[in-house]
Amino acid sequence: MKPTFVTTDPARLPDAAPAALRDVLNQLGATQRLANPSLWDAITTAILRQVVRADQARKLYRTWCGAYGKTVDGPFGALAVSPTAGEVLALAEHRFADIGARFHRPTLQAAAATYERHHAEWEQLDVGDLVSALISIPRIGPWTAAAAAADYTGDFSIYPHDDLAVRTWAAKIAPAHPWPDKKDKSFGPMWTGWADTDRTALHSLTLSTLTWGAHARADLEDPCGSQR
Repeated sequence: MKPTFVTTDPARLPDAAPAALRDVLNQLGATQRLANPSLWDAITTAILRQVVRADQARKLYRTWCGAYGKTVDGPFGALAVSPTAGEVLALAEHRFADIGARFHRPTLQAAAATYERHHAEWEQLDVGDLVSALISIPRIGPWTAAAAAADYTGDFSIYPHDDLAVRTWAAKIAPAHPWPDKKDKSFGPMWTGWADTDRTALHSLTLSTLTWGAHARADLEDPCGSQR
């Protein structure tokens, strides 16, 4: 069934969301995202995002894959993929420190051990049950579990909606809106409340916002570059 392209429908953006936000997201039109075909890679990515800033996490992920993963040839050149769970379990402690992932070592190895035992079952779960299963891994909480599950299933109605990336891009899209302060915990309930019980609306709102941010980040990093 994999790979799977996940779409957003601008017509399904929640009417209760600020008009300034909806207007800009509508300009994106329908978008597509490739759901991560590897649950283990989705878990790895979410763990490496813990504690560090998004730009640091992207750099750490690329370093991690380049140092310990397998390199494959792709249509745009060589690509390093993340090491398998078994390979992570075999890494000595200093190998994590060597690339700046000492903090993440206990979580990565705990996740690898649990994934090895349960991945066949987990890969068949619906998104809500998958989040619950991932929370059973030592050192993985609701944020990491939801981020990994959203990446793997493509269902962004369960993404951690108070994530800094969502907050940041929403504020850039509609700067005049009175957004809650970064430390204000009302952002998440406000964001999900706009969609009420419509999970498709929440998915479209969240993924469209993150997609807009991905393009904006690419423009900031390289005005001549292209976004995958």
